[in-house]
Amino acid sequence: MKKRMSVQSRRRGGFTLLEVLLVVGIIALLAAFVVPSFFSTQRGAEIDITSTMVSDGGSIAQQLELYRMHVGTYPEELSGLTEKPDDDEKAEKWRGPYINDPKKLKDAWGHDLKYKYPGEVRENGYDLWSMGPDGEDGNDDDVTPWEKD
Repeated sequence: MKKRMSVQSRRRGGFTLLEVLLVVGIIALLAAFVVPSFFSTQRGAEIDITSTMVSDGGSIAQQLELYRMHVGTYPEELSGLTEKPDDDEKAEKWRGPYINDPKKLKDAWGHDLKYKYPGEVRENGYDLWSMGPDGEDGNDDDVTPWEKD
């Protein structure tokens, strides 16, 4: 005599569609809270790094001061920290490169740092700033070492 298998013994183990959808929904809900937090943290870190670069005691500012001590004036362009000046008198005093890699003259978003000598904001020195995440100069997200209006 053949014995019939009970319904429970024939049933396979696994998850129902409803259980899978519930787990996927929970993961999506968690991701909705975590992902924006991650991006705001990353953006804050990029702003902090760039702010440190352009600040008065920052890495670029220190090299600009060293250049000024050797040559007697600030460079006309930031490239003066990596390349010898064309002017023979300045070239003789130049002891660079003050920055070996020109990529270090870019902000955290890969944009070239902005530099002006003589400065408009700091008339007795130079202006050094970043255009910020959007790469456009003169708006609210610029990273500067001075107070913005």
